[in-house]
Amino acid sequence: MVEYNAWPIGQLPKHLQRPELDQIRELGYDWKDPRDIVDMFEKKVAKYAGSKYAVSVDCCSHGIFLALQCIKRHRKNISTITIPKHTYVSVPQQIIHAGFKVKLEDREWSGIYQLKPYRIWDGATRWQRDMYMGGFHIVSFQLKKRVPIGRGGMILLDNKNEYEYLKKIRYDGRDLDGKYDEDSFEHLGWHYYMTPEDAARGIIIMDQTPEYNDDSGGWKNYPDLSKARFF
Repeated sequence: MVEYNAWPIGQLPKHLQRPELDQIRELGYDWKDPRDIVDMFEKKVAKYAGSKYAVSVDCCSHGIFLALQCIKRHRKNISTITIPKHTYVSVPQQIIHAGFKVKLEDREWSGIYQLKPYRIWDGATRWQRDMYMGGFHIVSFQLKKRVPIGRGGMILLDNKNEYEYLKKIRYDGRDLDGKYDEDSFEHLGWHYYMTPEDAARGIIIMDQTPEYNDDSGGWKNYPDLSKARFF
């Protein structure tokens, strides 16, 4: 039977904890706050991709959703977003959940495509040095991707104001400049944060990943969503 103390003073027995935090210490990384590990991973991804900033999330789909929330901050009218009809099903679903309309078009693509007319890029199946396309560029760390931490994503961007906004809303609207055990909320947010353990795994894998990789997917890998009933 597993015994552990109640939060905030307890933790799982050592043999039941995930090993990644110890592993990155062995590789020479160090931190004082668990959030530092996430920051290290974000900075590493931004440098690799060629963007100024990167905001980690728990999956690529939620990264797309949060990028759309940034667009909504500056638009009052609901608009239509055009995407390829052959793509992962969560993409149009996130567009609809965010309050936009979806139009599907017959478009061939590999690695990355634009959510027209906005500067939002679904780059879930591309992982290359200097891959950043501008605007909001979302990448994936799902199990079948080039950095397979199991589940996770990252929003790449160059806008500081949007970066600071996204950092808060992806973690329940928290102001992360405070102490780890002191919460301050500035915005209505979502529970879409990446864990330090997942970020540590991402750091380990990135240090072993080539700078150029073939795209891991494209339009041929996905079904025709124009036949889906939820449109």
